[in-house]
Amino acid sequence: MTTDTLQWTAVCAAGDILPDTGVCALVEGVHVAIFSVGREQALYAIDNVDPKAGASVLSRGLVGSLGDRIVVASPLYKNHFDLRSGECLEAPEYSVRAHAVRVQEGRVLVALA
Repeated sequence: MTTDTLQWTAVCAAGDILPDTGVCALVEGVHVAIFSVGREQALYAIDNVDPKAGASVLSRGLVGSLGDRIVVASPLYKNHFDLRSGECLEAPEYSVRAHAVRVQEGRVLVALA
């Protein structure tokens, strides 16, 4: 599926996400964590629910890197989730979905995977 055929949902203004932090949004009934990373403010979106805990908390995790991977550490169990793929590095069975994200006309848009 190309980005042109995805169902995009506006979630916030681009300036609402501070660098190296995340916000949570409800997109089509799904809790999504959207992160702005680095000086270039690259955007990433993954499911917000920590699969091990069942709590909607990943947007509150610490953003960083492990090797060449950009990750967020869950605030509950400290598992690291790759922001590009949603893979849980410590326990792949706890991986989450990664979603398409972009900025258009100053708004952050998310399309579910």
